[in-house]
Parts: sequence; C-alpha cells; structure tokens
Amino acid sequence: MSTSTAELHSSFAQQGFLTGVPVLSAAELQAAREAFGELEREFGEEYTQYSLHNVHLKYDWVMSLAKHPRILDTIKALLGPDVILLDSRFICKYPALRNSTPGGNEGNDITILTEEKRENSDEDWNNKRPHTEQMEKTGLPFVAWHQDMRYWGVDGGPVLSVWLALDDSLKDNGALQVIPGSHCSGMFPHRQSVHPGNMLSVNQEIPEELVPTDEAVLCPLLAGQMSVHDGLLIHGSDPNTSGRRRCGFVMRFVPTCAYPTQDPDRPRRFNATVLVCGSDQFRNFPNSLTPQ
Repeated sequence: MSTSTAELHSSFAQQGFLTGVPVLSAAELQAAREAFGELEREFGEEYTQYSLHNVHLKYDWVMSLAKHPRILDTIKALLGPDVILLDSRFICKYPALRNSTPGGNEGNDITILTEEKRENSDEDWNNKRPHTEQMEKTGLPFVAWHQDMRYWGVDGGPVLSVWLALDDSLKDNGALQVIPGSHCSGMFPHRQSVHPGNMLSVNQEIPEELVPTDEAVLCPLLAGQMSVHDGLLIHGSDPNTSGRRRCGFVMRFVPTCAYPTQDPDRPRRFNATVLVCGSDQFRNFPNSLTPQ
C-alpha cells in the first residue's frame, strides 16, 4: 500500500471510510465474476440479489476473496493483526432498464469505465443530490440511511464493513453514499422505513431530518476496487436506474477482542465467523475457525 499506516489511521479516524482501494487483478476479477455468474444461473437473480449469505463457508473462491492479501493488509492496518471475519453477503442491484443494454448484464464488462469517467460521475452527482421523492416514485430497491452497528450486536471493538466491487459502481447504478465523520456522533435513532423498496432486512432507516444529506459523499468504485467504512458511519445508496448490474461482496471484520452482545429485539447468531489472520486469545466467537 502506498499510504502509510499512520496516514491510513488518521484519515479513517477522521472520515470513517476509505474508498477506491485496489484489490483484484484483472484475472482475479474475471474469475470471480465468472464464478458468481454460475451462482446466478443456478439460483436465479431474485435469490442472488440478497440471499447469498455467508457462502464463504461453502465456496473456496468466496473464502479466497475474504482472505485476499490486499483486503487483509488494509483491515490489519485499521484493526491490528488479529482479525475475525464476522459475516459476508453478496448484494446485487440488478438493472431497472433491462433493454437499455443489449443482452441484459453484458454492459458489465470489466473496467468499462476509466478513472476519469468515475471522477466525472462524482462531479455529476455533486450537481444532482439524491432526493427521497425519487425513491418514492421508482419503488426500486435502495438502501436507506443507516448505521451497521444498529444491527450487529457486537461490542468491545469496531466493526469494519468492506464492499468489494464485482461491477463498476457509479451514481446511476446505485453507488455507496456516506456522511463523512458521522461515525464520531454515536448511534442515531432508527425507525421503520416509510419508503418502499428498502433492501435492509429489518427495513429500518435513520429519519431523514437527522441526516445531513448536504454533506453526503458518493463513493464510486471500479470493478476490483473496495471501500471500507466504520460500523457507525451513516451510509446508504439510491436505486439502480441504469442498464447495468451493481454487484458487490460485502464482508464485516472485527478485532478478536470484540464480543457479541444480547439484544432481545434482534437475537443474533454468529455461526460463520472465521479467524482470517493472527491469533484469537479471547475466544469470544466460539465458532471461529483457524485460518487455512
């Protein structure tokens, strides 16, 4: 990594996120996309949109993504040498405009976008902030403003969320949006979402009047790059209104000193935890496996 550990820590502590971090080579990306395509053909897009949960325990290629050295280098720089993979999930927003790209998802060719086009997308978005009214009109899948820690039932250490992009992720296909520095303000109240299409499994959102949306930052990614954010960072994403799929592999990492908490309103089981690097002297997650 070109950024020193001290600089990485400082930036992450202040902003609560990193984005545009290169991970996969062209060959690795091609292999991952082909393997995911096989799952789409086997299970169908309705299932692969959100239901491929913790399949790192089933498929070696998924476990290899979770243990990718470039991912773990960044995570260890932020969490320390002893790290547990808490959970994983593939999340796909399929194109709303199926006919705008011949062949459905063929518009997802690898590196179809240059860094310059990614920057232009960011500039375009800055001139057109997201509006709740747009979500209400479309009814398409979106992710409401929320904080991951509201759902995870973990204490004693931070939870880091990683989005590894299998497709280019831009404004028009629903790229991640974050509120920089919001992780420093603690837990915000959440409520049942009043907008149709929220992809969060518990259908919650932070009330929009509490979110400083004018400070929102878009985090576009090229396929093969990743973003990382703190579990308390406010984030969300708009619907995919393009003709291209937006698929990513989401991983949650914690230091081994973290431990599960009991929430009677949302019981959690951690049956898929994996010690991905270092050692675990705490054994707070008894199902953690030893790194292969």
